[in-house]
Amino acid sequence: MDATNAEVACFEAGIKFGSLYHQFAGTPVSPESAPGLARAMEEAIENQPHCQSVTVDVREDVLAAACQHGYTEMTGEFVEVEIVVDHDDCEVVTRMEMEEGYPRMRVVSVER
Repeated sequence: MDATNAEVACFEAGIKFGSLYHQFAGTPVSPESAPGLARAMEEAIENQPHCQSVTVDVREDVLAAACQHGYTEMTGEFVEVEIVVDHDDCEVVTRMEMEEGYPRMRVVSVER
């Protein structure tokens, strides 16, 4: 059985989150460098097929509190991310937000 357009779009979104998280986790980041890193994350993932948009919002207060020596390592707790994928007229909106201390990635909506 072939996958539906919605299933393929959801899979593509998962690939993009895996790439985003594992490519940038551990990157040195400070409150001053965070906006540039957020833009780099957006632009890198937007290069991938079927990616309509990526928005990375830095949780500035959480990041600043973690920077005891002027910087820290990027983790999911410092950003909220929205990725929109469009595959054959099926749009999937996904988000990553902290939930119970874990950066949870989830499908928010599927529009055909």
